[in-house]
Amino acid sequence: MIKVSDSARKKIKELLAEENKTFEDSFVRVGVTSGGCSGLSYNLVFDSQQKENDKLFEDNQVKILVDKKSFLYLVGTTLEYSGGLNGRGFVFNNPNASRTCGCGESFAV
Repeated sequence: MIKVSDSARKKIKELLAEENKTFEDSFVRVGVTSGGCSGLSYNLVFDSQQKENDKLFEDNQVKILVDKKSFLYLVGTTLEYSGGLNGRGFVFNNPNASRTCGCGESFAV
C-alpha cells in the first residue's frame, strides 16, 4: 500500500486541474529507477492508462499505479508535498530506505 497525505492530494488535484483532468480520469504513476547519488531514484508522473503489470492503489481519493518491480521498494511509502521555503515539492517518506541523499530524490535499500 502507498499512502497519500492531504498536502500531496491537494497539490495533485491542482496540477490535474491545470491539465483539465480530474481524480476520476487520471492516475498518479510512481516508480523507482536506477540512478541518483544514492543508487535509486523516485519518479512521479500522471497517466491515463493502467498497464498489465501495474498494481493499483487508491488512497485519499488518489489512484496510484506502481509497476511490480518498483512496488518492492515502495511498499509502505507515504507521498507528501512540501511547498515551504526549501521548495522540495513531492516527498517520498519511504520506510524501506536505509539511506537517502540530501535532496531526498534518491535512496538506497
